[in-house]
Amino acid sequence: MTTSDITFTIHGTEDRITLTDPTAIVAGYTGRDAAAVQEHIDELAAIGIAPPPSVPMFYPVDASSVTSEAVITVEGTRTSGEIEPLYIRCDGRYYLGIASDHTDREVEAEDIGESKKACPKPVGATVVEVEDIAALDLDGAHATSFVDDRPYQDGHLSALRTPADVIGLFLENTSVGDGDFVCLGGTVPVIGGVFICGDTWRIRLELPSGTVLDHEYSVRKGN
Repeated sequence: MTTSDITFTIHGTEDRITLTDPTAIVAGYTGRDAAAVQEHIDELAAIGIAPPPSVPMFYPVDASSVTSEAVITVEGTRTSGEIEPLYIRCDGRYYLGIASDHTDREVEAEDIGESKKACPKPVGATVVEVEDIAALDLDGAHATSFVDDRPYQDGHLSALRTPADVIGLFLENTSVGDGDFVCLGGTVPVIGGVFICGDTWRIRLELPSGTVLDHEYSVRKGN
């Protein structure tokens, strides 16, 4: 049986952490405004996408799909990413990184859970150590993304549930226990509300401290 290792470098140091076969989760419907989340669910239902069984919803993905490689391979012809904070627990300690919830939009129209599994999940190779996850405040964090050098997302994470809230609900609703995990924590709206399926993606998160986490990747179409 093969194992999946995910390695990150801790910001400002040469220290690294490695997670072996962690639980990997994409958290969906993590907006802080419950009425706005329900409105979004109703909009999706109107075009035939089934509502989630619970809110937030935690979609499992394979740990091997989480990658910091500069090129990912996708099978679908309509895929796109979105910047998300990445919550990490390794050996009982917490870290913050960034990720892109790269998703197959055609599969998403049929089954959101399957669409999360359909593409690799690009992550930045650098993370910030978090001393107290309960005290981690990302309301002032500024998230941006670009696709083929065009602005795609631009917003602050104050619209999302707090890290402690997302992680607490995740731990309550999964069987991860004390194990290691990576959890994509939600995203900000796409500019203009229209998905763009491009070739090159840049994601960036500027923290209130001034620390910047970023990552760039390209998409290669599989056969």
